[in-house]
This record gives sequence, C-alpha cells and structure tokens, in this order.
Amino acid sequence: MIDVNELRKGVTFEQDKTLFKVTDYHHHKPGRGKATIRIKAYNMRTGSNVEMTFNSSDRVQDVRLNYHNVQFLYSDSEFFYFMDQETFEQHLVSSNIVGDLAGFLIPEVIVKLTLYETEAIEIGLPTSVDMTVTEASAAVRGDTATGVTKLVTVETGMKVGVPSFVVEGDVIKVDTRTGEYLTRA
Repeated sequence: MIDVNELRKGVTFEQDKTLFKVTDYHHHKPGRGKATIRIKAYNMRTGSNVEMTFNSSDRVQDVRLNYHNVQFLYSDSEFFYFMDQETFEQHLVSSNIVGDLAGFLIPEVIVKLTLYETEAIEIGLPTSVDMTVTEASAAVRGDTATGVTKLVTVETGMKVGVPSFVVEGDVIKVDTRTGEYLTRA
C-alpha cells in the first residue's frame, strides 16, 4: 500500500481490482480542513480516463510492473506477437492494447513491453522508426518556393506528411510520438 501523497504522473496503482496510471496530479489544501488529492488516471484495461479524489490520509495498492525489451514479430486480426530479447519467449498482446501504435510496428522493431504479473498492459515505442515509403504521388513541378508537403503511405499502411522530394522506395524516419516526418534515413 502506498500513500496517495506519493501518487505522481506516471505512477501505476490498483484500486477495486482495476489498474490505473496517473496522468495528472493536483494537491489541494483549503484554508481550513483536510487536504485532498485530485488525480486524472488512465484505466489500463479499458482505456478510459477517470477523475478521482482522495483524502490526504487515504492509501492505494501499489503494483509491481515488469519491463521487457521485446521484438515485434507479426500480427493477426486480434493479437500482436512479440519475442523477449533475453528469454526468447513469445508474448501475445491484444490489439486493443496496441491501438493506434500499430501503425509504427514494423517487423523486428524493439519495443518496451510492460507486464503486470503475466498480463501485457502497455507497450512503449522508440522515439522514431525507419519506414519504407510504399506509395507516393509525384511532386508538382515548380512548386518549390515554400515548404510543400504531400501525403505518402508507408509499409504499415499509415499516411505521413512528407516534403515533396520524397519518392516511393525511400526510407524515412518517423517520430512515434507525433507521427510526423523527421528526415530521410
């Protein structure tokens, strides 16, 4: 058990058999009376965001999380398959946990997998990945006076805005936090 005063952004805790990750923390101390702790938390199983209020004397159950570097292998309609880099065992991760990050998962990319007991609850991507452009429209001649961009499709099917000089077959570096083009690789 941990004191709610120790909750900070990024801390994971369990309450009513549900895992929450703190996304915002605010300590409120009125002039008279007890202090309250207000947090915004992300339900790690359902993906919903909730707001909670605690008295400063409350306690919540802390959890022990395990982190593993895993390599993405492949996916099917409902699971993503990863291989642990140390033990070589395979982990199945549900597609609702991966969510929008699936567009950045190219074969052999190394990600950080967060496990609670044996359940995969979160994946962490590297800050950028190298992706091959599979479909790109031709640049318009003479349209180079300003920073012109166009949409291209990369190997995972994701669309990325890139400068007009990027062509099909180029390998580009994409920021996984924003989904924006960084540079040619």
